[in-house]
Amino acid sequence: MIPEPPILLRRSVAWLIVLALVVLAIVAAWAYGKTPDLRRGAALYAQHCASCHGARLEGQPDWQIAGADGVLPAPPHDETGHTWHHGDAMLTDYIRRGGQAVLDDMGVAMTSGMPGFGEVLSEGDIAAILAFIKSQWPPRIRAIQTERSGG
Repeated sequence: MIPEPPILLRRSVAWLIVLALVVLAIVAAWAYGKTPDLRRGAALYAQHCASCHGARLEGQPDWQIAGADGVLPAPPHDETGHTWHHGDAMLTDYIRRGGQAVLDDMGVAMTSGMPGFGEVLSEGDIAAILAFIKSQWPPRIRAIQTERSGG
């Protein structure tokens, strides 16, 4: 017959289990807060981006050819465009400050019609939009863009 463990040991084990569950809940809540919500990203994309970049991320026709005003049409954000060619830091900056500010800083002689959304969208909003866009790409494209983002 196996003797029953002392009451102090049983209580210690019970408290360790409770502590482990609390730590697990805290870690899960932290991780959830760090993971952008794709539904939220989709809604924000529909509200702020789709009017130019298309509801299906298809962009505007002839997006690689500047219009009569010298402004390039909005490019697609699907795998046929070039969004995935850029890292997250550049994409975030482009959304926050607008295309022209970023292109000017880079010394690129192009005219962008992309407005800045830094006054409208939070960093979390921008991250959610980018997460939604990336979720629409094939795995190979996501992997390439992740590598370009330093991840």
